[in-house]
Amino acid sequence: QVQLVESGGGLVQAGGSLRLSCAASGRTFTNYAMAWFRQAPGKEREFVAGISWSRTVYADSVKGRFTISRDNAKNTVYLQMNNLKPEDTAVYVCAADVILRLSPQYDYWGQGTQVTVSS
Repeated sequence: QVQLVESGGGLVQAGGSLRLSCAASGRTFTNYAMAWFRQAPGKEREFVAGISWSRTVYADSVKGRFTISRDNAKNTVYLQMNNLKPEDTAVYVCAADVILRLSPQYDYWGQGTQVTVSS
């Protein structure tokens, strides 16, 4: 089992920044690819960014604005979000699995953290 706990969400004005954190526990963190998904009301869960040993992947909608990183010593993955837009408003959820996927078919999920961007 892997437990994931997100933090760092909140309310920010358009153009602002937030940094989300996802702390993992329970298994060897370095064995897992990590990803961020988001889900807005009435919409499907969508891939935002992912990171494995060898690569990072971003959704087109966040390229150039968001950066995913991981600190293996702290068992934590981060999502730095800059130049936020109202359409980024969603619940952001951290996920872990042995394979980096763009589809929401991960074995482990956090509870999510709300990000609200006002115009």
